[in-house]
Amino acid sequence: MPQEMTARPPLAGTVVLVVGASTGIGADTARVLAADGAALMLVARTEEPLAALAADLTSAGHDVAYTTGDVADAASVAGFVDATVARFGRLDGAFNSAATTQAGRLDTVTERDFDRIMAVNVKGTWLCIREEVRVMEKQGAGSIVNMSSIGGLRGSSGMGAYQATKHAVVGLTRTAAHDFGPLGIRVNAIAPGPTESPMLDRTRLAVPGGVEARIAATPLRRAGTGEQVGATAAFLLSDRSSHVSGVVLPVDGGFLA
Repeated sequence: MPQEMTARPPLAGTVVLVVGASTGIGADTARVLAADGAALMLVARTEEPLAALAADLTSAGHDVAYTTGDVADAASVAGFVDATVARFGRLDGAFNSAATTQAGRLDTVTERDFDRIMAVNVKGTWLCIREEVRVMEKQGAGSIVNMSSIGGLRGSSGMGAYQATKHAVVGLTRTAAHDFGPLGIRVNAIAPGPTESPMLDRTRLAVPGGVEARIAATPLRRAGTGEQVGATAAFLLSDRSSHVSGVVLPVDGGFLA
């Protein structure tokens, strides 16, 4: 009797860098990518939850390493990209999800807070792309997925600084798709709607009623999960999306429909 064939996991044999992996969507995505067969380098600023996630995934049989890093610091970004190559020998994909949030009407946001959110969400994404491409160009292939938001595709009150950064991530993504497509590197972004995570909990406190209003305006009438975002990232990082680049894909329950 012939042996039953087992399907090869869609990311088997690939090395993926997950930036912003310690909690929330980043951690949930790391779990999905590991289940899909990727070897992972996990990066975040805070070591304790990062180490715990890496230990959980390793104990489940996945090939996972971690290192701390700050996306707003160029030397730190170059360091964790180099650490990925030193550990695994290559870099096939990257999920750039490190971000911070800032609530408040635009005229109430302080200059210090504005500079900080721009440094993490915009400069950090650019630095990650730059260093990831440095490695992927030598390999002649790669896939990068950036984290935007439905707030990067439309406006609303009370989150202007955050939304400005997520609009910027859309611009970086589309430009990078043009710049690096000839090198064999695909660049896409995900635009989640309200997604259950520690960041969404902070937004609930900062903008009372805002999250619930968006969920009520969503055709599916529910918030998303980090696993759903992770499954979308896994698709964009895999060969199943080999002719997809420059896309900003909403994972929003139909909110933008």
